Amino acid sequence: MDDILKDNTDLQKNNTYLNQSLSVYDTAIELGKLLQDYKGGDAVVLDLRNLNGWTDYFVIATVTSNTHLQGLERHIKEFSREKGLDILRISQRPKGEPLFSEDEWLVIDLGTIVVHLMSSKTRTFYELERLWSAAAIIFQENPAAVSLRDA
Repeated sequence: MDDILKDNTDLQKNNTYLNQSLSVYDTAIELGKLLQDYKGGDAVVLDLRNLNGWTDYFVIATVTSNTHLQGLERHIKEFSREKGLDILRISQRPKGEPLFSEDEWLVIDLGTIVVHLMSSKTRTFYELERLWSAAAIIFQENPAAVSLRDA
């Protein structure tokens, strides 16, 4: 009887982990769609679960201006609040510097999901999709744009 109870407890733990994983998976895809809906260019979600231990997903999108970046940041904060996600860190800018300074890259760390909002120039330079080319693409707005990672 104890063995049956132990097996049942193990099964419940595995199901809880699986449900949490699916929930984070779905949340990452929802974030990708959110960025796409608000005109984040070439939105893509990479599954990094088998490649590192510090995050599970990258959500990447291109922004066109400081105003666009601020708008997407606001939408991500609202989404996070609605979903009960903690924002662990947002990359800091020097006081008084515009969001779109020489770096042109904002990182929002949600723990299991890390969002990268980048200018086109910065995204082309750093090529995160190519750097993490072993990651599965679980959402992409524009399949042709991401194919550059295979070049």
